[in-house]
Amino acid sequence: MDGLGGMMGVWFLRVLHALLPSRGLAVLGEGLGVVLYRVSAARRHIGATNLRLCFPEWTAAQRKAVLKQHFRALGRATLLESVSWWGQRAEVERVVRFAGQEHLEAVAGRPVILLAPHFVGLNLGGVRVTAALAPIVSLYATIKNPQINALMLQARLRFAGQEGEVSEMYSRQDGIKPVLRALKKGRPFYYLPDMDYGPTDALFVPFFGVPTATITGLPRIAKAANAVVVPCVTRWAGDHYVTQFYPAWTDYPSGDVAADTRRMNAFIEDRIRAMPEQYFWLHKRFKTRPEGAANLYD
Repeated sequence: MDGLGGMMGVWFLRVLHALLPSRGLAVLGEGLGVVLYRVSAARRHIGATNLRLCFPEWTAAQRKAVLKQHFRALGRATLLESVSWWGQRAEVERVVRFAGQEHLEAVAGRPVILLAPHFVGLNLGGVRVTAALAPIVSLYATIKNPQINALMLQARLRFAGQEGEVSEMYSRQDGIKPVLRALKKGRPFYYLPDMDYGPTDALFVPFFGVPTATITGLPRIAKAANAVVVPCVTRWAGDHYVTQFYPAWTDYPSGDVAADTRRMNAFIEDRIRAMPEQYFWLHKRFKTRPEGAANLYD
């Protein structure tokens, strides 16, 4: 959505949020996902390619069924995004609940990196984490639509900490220095490192057996800030999201950047196998290829 179309889309979402409870938004969003599956041929192709590469052992029918479920999950997440933009704290807490908070409590007083893979509930989970743990720090990739970009930034910044301190958001172009400063001040870092950001600061390590350009920021930042990694995954659970915190990783970083980066991918793979329809398959995760390798999306 660009320009006038983007403004109309934002207005439409605001009206829906005012008229419908979260359950109504979820049901309507799933219907939207059915429509998007039918009309979005290019995105269908990307999703089908990703699933074929990651799950070659599945039949074509199995992959198609998961892709359809994914579009429904994505449509649901799209309409529920309105809760993160305009919902009051109590509504955010109803739509996104926590599990495994004891794993955060176990590392109290340490710098913490919250590893947050790209499942479709990621943004709502991030806002819920911000509301509970503010002030935190996070990185963002600029979205082409300026209205959506501004709303997503506002959503992450609108909940202050107990003493009125606000969270910090930095563009990826700002580098990691401001993140390190925030970590050293005790602010948790909500980190989303599992997309194709190109070859810079990346290694080709396996992701579902495919050599995949994966940024090495997680072990490097953990080492520089003496931080612990607590995975943080948001999933749909019937009529709400659950943001699950996992035990802090031990012996991380190990000093072997490639092994540490592979460990991150392996963890994400395990979570995907448990709920494959909820991972964000419409991104060209395998766009960056090793030298001489063929384009996988042609």
